[in-house]
Amino acid sequence: MTTKEIRNTQLGLKFKVLHAVKLVIVSIGRFFFSLYYGTESAKIPTIPDKDGILKEPAVVVAKKIRQKEITSVEVIEACIRRIKDVNSALNCFVEDRFELALKEAREADALVRSGTLSEQQLEKQKPFLGVPFTTKDCIAVKGLHHTSGVVLRKDVIADKDSEAVRLLRESGAIILGLTNVPELCMWWESHNHIFGRTKNPYNTTRIVGGSSGGEGCLQAAAGSIFGIGSDIGGSIRMPAFFNGIFGHKPSRHTVSNEGQYPVPESELTDSFLGVGPMTRHAVDLKPLLKVMAGDKSSKLRLDEPVDVKKVKVYYQLSNNAPLVDPVDPEITMAMEKVIKFLKEQHDLKAEEKNIERLQKSVPLWFATMKTVNKFERLIMKSGGVGAILLEMFKNMIGCSGNTFIGLFTALTDYGGVPHGSEKYKHYLRVREDLEEKFKIMLGENGVFLYPTHPTPAPYHNEPLLRAFNFSYTCVINCLGMPATAVPLGLNREGLPIGIQVVANHNNDRLCLAVAEELGRAFGGWVEPQKS
Repeated sequence: MTTKEIRNTQLGLKFKVLHAVKLVIVSIGRFFFSLYYGTESAKIPTIPDKDGILKEPAVVVAKKIRQKEITSVEVIEACIRRIKDVNSALNCFVEDRFELALKEAREADALVRSGTLSEQQLEKQKPFLGVPFTTKDCIAVKGLHHTSGVVLRKDVIADKDSEAVRLLRESGAIILGLTNVPELCMWWESHNHIFGRTKNPYNTTRIVGGSSGGEGCLQAAAGSIFGIGSDIGGSIRMPAFFNGIFGHKPSRHTVSNEGQYPVPESELTDSFLGVGPMTRHAVDLKPLLKVMAGDKSSKLRLDEPVDVKKVKVYYQLSNNAPLVDPVDPEITMAMEKVIKFLKEQHDLKAEEKNIERLQKSVPLWFATMKTVNKFERLIMKSGGVGAILLEMFKNMIGCSGNTFIGLFTALTDYGGVPHGSEKYKHYLRVREDLEEKFKIMLGENGVFLYPTHPTPAPYHNEPLLRAFNFSYTCVINCLGMPATAVPLGLNREGLPIGIQVVANHNNDRLCLAVAEELGRAFGGWVEPQKS
């Protein structure tokens, strides 16, 4: 054996040992978390019959408003009632603009009644007239706080709408308020020291994901008709997965990131970040994306019909990455049911793949996310390792404005691959090579089915023991490709499970078409507490 082969063998053995130790720690941790949280979950009320409009797709709600079957005011009032009914148990909604929303709803209803524009003209010019939506507290809404969960920003007020919010409001949609996020949106449990922790509507002892966790939670609980989130490492798709809804991360550079905080610090990290829709119904994704993409929607060819029977399907059941949990058997079974459905209903024979470089998803994402500036400067007044360690001590005694995971992230920023180093450049080449492999595989008519996450929603704080499980989503951000999280029902514990559908750059319509097909076949969103 050559020296390199020996070194690789030793490294592989080291990772196997670390992985085995990690699995033991996770198993022990799961036991103690289950004892601590028990089996009791706070119950949220079911949606009352009088508010059945909350169960409808956004496109249906918009149509009913245009046709005067229901008023925008009635829809807004239903959302307000629902938010008030569920938020004490879930803590997902953090700031409202209810009075302004009702004023805008009355204006929308007046426009419909006036007959100034025909129903067809309203549909074309203001496709979401009177439809209420929400967004996460890192996407700017004029007049509301813009904290991103950072205590240092608790008094920051946005002076204008983010571009995505502006476009949606221009389409007639009405913003209701903001939902919760983790500190600086850099963790996959939504908890911060301004608004606290958000809880899963299917089981309040479990997480909602992050960083669009509050939004995913509110959508699952039917608190608004649709929502928008942002995704730099899985921040739309993981909350969509944990909360049993649909979420779409668009192709890079198609939906503007303007008004998102933190601001991407390089062209590369900007290409990782995507603002996209989060909905209970797959049918809403395409028309919402069309609005949010603005002038760039034409490059996505969203109006071009997709024949699912002609789509090439590839899939991979696991990335087998070290320090990442094995994929839960029920998620694997769900994937296999999808493969069987596509074969039986559309005569599509899915091709299984084993893309080995997906094992390096986490180090690839961490390395290529590196920038010149340190993470700590965005969450702390002072900097340096000493300052971080002091703040960690203060956190342990309940005297810090920062979360432990935020401080730990700041500390790890001093390690890893230095920005601009030869190893950093190596990872850039690996990323480019992997992207090219995906482009060749997917072509213009292919989709890749892949787990969104290896496990259903863990207990609160449990992600600390499973930190690298976001590997299934973060790698897609590195590639800049579109991906849609698709719910596939609930597992034996009553927790949502699902997969993600990935396509080549600017082929979002393929993801969305497959998502709609799977939504019809497997039922899509399931109302919490009513399963």
